[in-house]
Amino acid sequence: MNKNFYNAQIAQELRVKPSQVAATVHLLEEGASIPFIARYRKEATGSLDEVAVTGIRDRLHQLNEMDKRRATILESIQQQGKLTEELNEKILACATLTALEDIYLPYRPKRRTRASIAKEKGLEPLAQEIFAQEGIDPAAAATGYVNAEKKVNSVAEALAGARDIIAEWVSEDAPARSRLRALFRDRAVISSRVVRGKEKDGSKYKDYFEREEPVKNVLSHRILALRRGEKEEFLTVRILPPEEEALPVLVNLFVQGDGKDAQETRLAVEDGYKRLLSLSLETEIRLELKKRADHEAVEIFKNNLRQLLLAPPLGQKNVLAIDPGFRTGCKLVCLDRQGKLLHHETIYITGIKSSEQTASRTVLDLCRKYKTEVIAIGHGTAGRETEVFIRGIGLPQEIHVVMVNESGASIYSASEAAREEFSNYDVTVRGSVSIGRRLMDPLAELVKIDPKSIGVGQYQHDVDQNLLKDGLDDVVISCVNLVGVEVNTASKQLLTYVSGLGPVRAQAILDHRNTHGPFHQREELKKVAGLGPKAFEQAAGFLRIHDAKNPLDASAVHPESYCVVETMARDLGCSLDGMIGNAGLISKIPLEKYASETIGMPTLLDIKAELAKPGRDPREPFALFSFQDGVQTLEDLRPGMKLPGVVTNITAFGAFVDIGVHQDGLLHISQLARRYIKDPHEVVSVHQKVMVTVVGVDLERKRIALSMRAEPGTSSSK
Repeated sequence: MNKNFYNAQIAQELRVKPSQVAATVHLLEEGASIPFIARYRKEATGSLDEVAVTGIRDRLHQLNEMDKRRATILESIQQQGKLTEELNEKILACATLTALEDIYLPYRPKRRTRASIAKEKGLEPLAQEIFAQEGIDPAAAATGYVNAEKKVNSVAEALAGARDIIAEWVSEDAPARSRLRALFRDRAVISSRVVRGKEKDGSKYKDYFEREEPVKNVLSHRILALRRGEKEEFLTVRILPPEEEALPVLVNLFVQGDGKDAQETRLAVEDGYKRLLSLSLETEIRLELKKRADHEAVEIFKNNLRQLLLAPPLGQKNVLAIDPGFRTGCKLVCLDRQGKLLHHETIYITGIKSSEQTASRTVLDLCRKYKTEVIAIGHGTAGRETEVFIRGIGLPQEIHVVMVNESGASIYSASEAAREEFSNYDVTVRGSVSIGRRLMDPLAELVKIDPKSIGVGQYQHDVDQNLLKDGLDDVVISCVNLVGVEVNTASKQLLTYVSGLGPVRAQAILDHRNTHGPFHQREELKKVAGLGPKAFEQAAGFLRIHDAKNPLDASAVHPESYCVVETMARDLGCSLDGMIGNAGLISKIPLEKYASETIGMPTLLDIKAELAKPGRDPREPFALFSFQDGVQTLEDLRPGMKLPGVVTNITAFGAFVDIGVHQDGLLHISQLARRYIKDPHEVVSVHQKVMVTVVGVDLERKRIALSMRAEPGTSSSK
C-alpha cells in the first residue's frame, strides 16, 4: 500500500494530523526510540506524547503485517490460476484482515472435506443446478449422477453430496460471513457448564459452573478465567447466538421460493450453518474475545508496572536488609548508601530465647557498626513476625523499619545478573541485597528482573506472551528514560533500557567506566567503543553526570540545545551555575527570542522547566509506612476493623491490598468508592498506602474482603 495512504489512515484512526504521523514514522524508521521522539523531537511531531507515538508504531506494524498477508494471498491464488482482475482489486481494497481472510477462504488450500469428496465424485454440477433454484426436481436430476464407479450408489447419496458442496459454498460466502459475524458480536451468548464429575476438583471455577452472559458484555478477566477453566478441562464453553435468529439470515440470502430445489437448498444452508459456519464463527469470536481480553489485561499489567517502577525511592541511605525465614533463619545484609554489600549473616528468631537474644545483639551491633539508617524487611513468609521482633529489640529512634514487597527477588537472586555481581555469594544473600536495594531505588533494582516475574496483573500466563513482553518492555523503557540514569553508578541492566543503548552498548559503557574511571562530561561518552553519533544523540539527554564540569550534564537538557542555554545565560549576564535553579532569573528569559527552525517553543518550554528544577526526580517523595500492631494473621481479623494497607496489585475487578497478615485482601471494584468506578486505576495505584475496612474473612479459603466505601464526608468517599 502507498505510505501516504497508511499515514492518512493512521491519522484518522488516532485523530492526529497526517503530517504528524509522517514525521513520527520517519523518525521511527531512522531508529529513534519512543522516549527520544516524545521528549526531543516535539517540533517534528507536533508534540505527540509517548502514548501517541507508540500507537502510531503499533498500528503501522499491523498494517505492514496485513500487507505481507495480502501479498501471500495474492501469490497463492495466482499459483492456482484463479486470480482475476476483479478479485485482485477486491483483495487490494480490503481494509481489515478479517475481510481479507473472508475473500481468501474459498481459495485456501484445505484438507479433504465432505464437499471436496463430493466434488471428486463429480457432484458439483448437480450442486450448481440445485443451488440455481430454477425449478428443477433435484431427485430427477440426481439420477444422472448415480455412478457405481465413482461410488455414488443412490439418488439419496448424490443429493447428500450436492448438499455438502452447497453447505461449503454457504459457509465460505463473504457477505454471509459478514452478516452472521455481526449477529454473533451483537447477539451471541457465552455459556459455560461444569464437566460432569469435575465439580469438586474444579471448585475454584464454581462461579462458572452454570453461567450465561451476552458476549458483548463479558469482561476481560471472565474471558481469561473461562478459557483457563476450559483448558484445565473443568468447564465446557460455547459462544452462539439464538439459532432462530441466525438461520433466517442465511435463508434470506440463499433460499429462493419453496420449490423442491429451494427445499434442498434450505437443508444445505441449515447444515452449512450448524456443521461449518457456526463453528467457524464461534472460533473467530473466541479469538476476538481472547485478543480483546489480552489487550485489556496487558494494559492493566502496564499500568501496574509503571506505578511499581515509579514508586517513591528511599534514596541513598545505609540499609540493613532482611529476607525473613523461620526454619532456615533470616538472611541479613548491610549495604552502604550506594547499595554496596558490606556484610552478611544469618539470625534466628524462632522463639528460642537464647537465639532471639543473640539475634537482637547482632542486629544492634551491626546497626552501630555500619551506621544503619533504615531496616528493610521482605514482606513474604515470616515477614510480619520478623518486623515485630525487630521493632521490639530497642532500636534507636532514628532507625526506621520498612516492609518491602519482595515479589521477584528470588527470580533476581538466581539470575545471571545476580550471579555476575555476587558470584561468591549464595541466592539467599543476593535476595536480601535485592530487598534492600529495592527500597533505596525500586526502578534501578526492578529492571534487573523480567517484568513478568514481578507479578502485578491478572492471568499473566494466559495472555499472548509476545504482546505482554512487548508492552512491559515499553513501560520499562519509558520509566527509565523518564527518571534518567546516573551514568557513573548505573548497572548494566539499567543502562540497557536507556534510549539508543541496549545490552551491547551498556556493557561497553561499563567497560569504559571500569578502565578509565568515571565520566566527567557527556562528551566523553563519544569515546565509548560502539557508541556512535546516532546512539549518542538518542541516549545523551537521558544520561546524567552529577558534579560534571558542565552543570547541564546533570539535567535533561539535550547537548544539542546547550548552545541556546549558554546564550540565555550570557544574555542574562550570569554563568550557567548562576542561572540554573534561579527561578527569578529563569522567569525573565524571553523564550520567543531563542526560537529557530531547529528549536521551537515546545523544546524551549521544556528547557525552561528543566532549568528551574534540573535533574528533578519525577517520582513522589518517600513516605514511611507501618502495618497495624497486633494484626499479623488471618485469625486476628474481625469485620469492621479499619487497617492501613499497601496496594500490591490491580486487576479489572478490583485491587489487592497487603494489610500485614500474609494474605492480600481484595478491594472489589464495587468497594473502592461510593461512586461508580469503571477502572480501579481511577481510585488506587500500585504501592499506594490506603486505609481499608475489613468486610469479611473466609478462613477456609483464605480470603479477605475489604472496602474503601467510607461514610459520606470522609477522605475515602471520593
